[in-house]
Amino acid sequence: VQLQASGGGLVQAGGSLRLSCAASGRLFSIAVMGWYRQAPGKQRELVATFTSGGSTYYSDSVKGRFTISADNAKNTVYLQMNSLKPEDTAVYYCAAKTSNVVYWGQGTQVTVSS
Repeated sequence: VQLQASGGGLVQAGGSLRLSCAASGRLFSIAVMGWYRQAPGKQRELVATFTSGGSTYYSDSVKGRFTISADNAKNTVYLQMNSLKPEDTAVYYCAAKTSNVVYWGQGTQVTVSS
C-alpha cells in the first residue's frame, strides 16, 4: 500500500484546509484509514479515522471542527479542517491499517497563524 498526502499549507486562525490522501496498491486489505499529526516536540497523535465500514472517530481536540471522509472511486481519504487554531499546527500524516501492518504516507505541514 502506498499513500500520497497533500493539501497542507499556511492559514490564519479560523480558516480551513482540506488534506487528501491518495492510496494505491493492495487496497482490498485496508481496514482503517486515518490521519495523525505531530507538533514540534510532541508525540504523534491520532486525529481521525475512517473504517472500511464507514465508521468514523475523532479525537476530542478536533471533534466538531474536522471531518474525515472517503471517495472510493478515487481511492482517496480527505480531512476537512475548519475553524483552525494555532494549536492545530503540525505535520499531518495519513495512515492505512491492514490486519497486521500500518502503512504511512509522507507528512504534509499545516501551519495556523494567530
